[in-house]
Amino acid sequence: MFKKKPNVKPLAPLRSSDRRKIADQIIKDYGIEIPGQEEQPSTSDGGEQPSTALTLSALRNSLLPETSLSARFTTTAGPDLNQVSGTVYAGAHTGEDQRILWFKVDERLLPSVYTLWRHPRLVPLLYTQDFVIQKLRTGSPLMTPGLARGPPFPSRATKGAVVAVASVEKPSVPVVVGVCEIDVASLLQVQGAKGHAVRSEHWDGDEIWAWSTTNKPGGAAPDQIDGWEVTDASGSLERVMQHVSIEDQEDGDEEGGVPLPSEEASKPQNDYAEGEDAEPFERVNEEKAMSLKDIDNAFWQAFLYGVHNARNKHKGDQHHGLNFPIPQSLVISNLVLPFLPIHTSAQAAALQIKKTSWKNAKKFIKALDKHKLVKSKDRDGGECVVLDIDFDDPAVTSFVPYKLPKKDTTGADSSGGGGGKALAAGGISADTSVGQRLQKINLYRPKEALSPMFEAANASVKALYLSSELRPIITSYIESENLISDTNKRLVNLNPVLANAVFGGHSSLDRDVIAKGTVPRDALIDRILQNCSPFWAILRNDEIRESVKAKAGHAPKVQIVLETRSGNKTVTKVSSLEVFYINPHLLAEELQKSCASSTSVNQLVGSSPKNPVQEILVQGPQRDAVVKALEKRGVLKQWVEVLDKTKGKKR
Repeated sequence: MFKKKPNVKPLAPLRSSDRRKIADQIIKDYGIEIPGQEEQPSTSDGGEQPSTALTLSALRNSLLPETSLSARFTTTAGPDLNQVSGTVYAGAHTGEDQRILWFKVDERLLPSVYTLWRHPRLVPLLYTQDFVIQKLRTGSPLMTPGLARGPPFPSRATKGAVVAVASVEKPSVPVVVGVCEIDVASLLQVQGAKGHAVRSEHWDGDEIWAWSTTNKPGGAAPDQIDGWEVTDASGSLERVMQHVSIEDQEDGDEEGGVPLPSEEASKPQNDYAEGEDAEPFERVNEEKAMSLKDIDNAFWQAFLYGVHNARNKHKGDQHHGLNFPIPQSLVISNLVLPFLPIHTSAQAAALQIKKTSWKNAKKFIKALDKHKLVKSKDRDGGECVVLDIDFDDPAVTSFVPYKLPKKDTTGADSSGGGGGKALAAGGISADTSVGQRLQKINLYRPKEALSPMFEAANASVKALYLSSELRPIITSYIESENLISDTNKRLVNLNPVLANAVFGGHSSLDRDVIAKGTVPRDALIDRILQNCSPFWAILRNDEIRESVKAKAGHAPKVQIVLETRSGNKTVTKVSSLEVFYINPHLLAEELQKSCASSTSVNQLVGSSPKNPVQEILVQGPQRDAVVKALEKRGVLKQWVEVLDKTKGKKR
């Protein structure tokens, strides 16, 4: 779950009452025995020793130290990168660094490896081979044939139970925390079985293990821990023995002895962390992990491929179909991502700009500039733009195209390259807001004071009207009351209804209009609109006005805010997307790839819990990329409000 670095909110101290409540919940959930809770010895005066309270307090402090902190976090998990949120609890024991000790997901508290190293037998311990542990450290599930040293297995390792996993080489040091997907305790044999046994949630080496407020690396696992090397065979051994028949005992030589392992049984087993359908002794081919040099070379070649492709497709154009200057985000999304040689999900996970030696798009472009492939320039806000590309560079003219994924890959961009962009960018085929047509309408509800005017036109003051529908109603009333000035057809004579309902204020303008007794017709209509209650509605695609419920107030706008954090780092925040039928999570995924930057989605501070508003945070000044993505979803520029807080205040 934490293979990718989670977005952790600022930590806040836990209140003493909350800490005790959480610790008591842990004691209850994991069935921890409170020392000294048995029978209490009596004192000489007949009272009881208060040892239970003391030992309970010590146990609470051991599980959650008094200085513990908590924070909300969000991350993605699973093959579909589903959004996961929860809470982390960090603390430091005496003489140790502050680490994450517990994390809560779906209202369930799970221990980190740091907690397991301090609390032996907190959860059932399962074993597997060391080469399988390496697979589990990539987030793979533990397959049933990969279980070692059993049956029997711990009786508490039932379906849904939290378990720890250790290697048979270091059986007393748990390094993986997971959840049983089957009833492991009831297994009678594992050889030849199929399916997942344990779902990995956390392991030493992931981002929870590496988290630290002081930027120190994660703590190394001890070589041995006293108390973990315990076989919980109660009940399990009895179940196995019930299935052992006399015939089983009669197998083998009549003279007895221990049978030697057969040649087939001595074959090395495969990595049982994945490959559910693999045979028990079949060696699964492993894909070699890409090195940093391989990732850098893939991005470099992809850029050359993109330029080479533009050069050949637009030979008659001076700029070969490109519009300069090109923002750094568009360089990555249009000239690099579509041409990455991504053929597998492992390559898609490795080929990301943040995993290159350049780490971000700006440094990548600067490297291209250094090799005189492009000419770049820095703009205000730290963004880099490409002013020109050398299409005649020998690296471009002599470039030999390589095989790309098929164009029919889900979400692939048909404009160039293959499906590499779809795999790298995640695809937007599931985003129904792309290509939608939106229409924003402003409606008005007249106030009761204007009822005589609307009754004259057989209209109701409780209905909602467009501004174009109000004009003929007002004109009809003016004509029915003969209020048009004889000297100037553009002027309207005021009667008591208009004077009281429209100009009944105490401002100097109202007094001047009443004193003159006339008002221009257009000014009268504008003033009546101001006196109406505003409503709004957004129609999508073929929706009609009657099918959408209008909302009171003025129509909202998409909010784009640019802020500076950590001294000189700019972030872009986007909110109020829901009213425009835009899924913030899907838009965040697209921005993450198109901007070659990290993104996160969290609830907007101050929004109602009943109707929460989500806010997207994108690293870097990405205003243009956000506006372009919104335009693809039918949001007009006048519906977007931009607030740039990165510019210094005038002195």
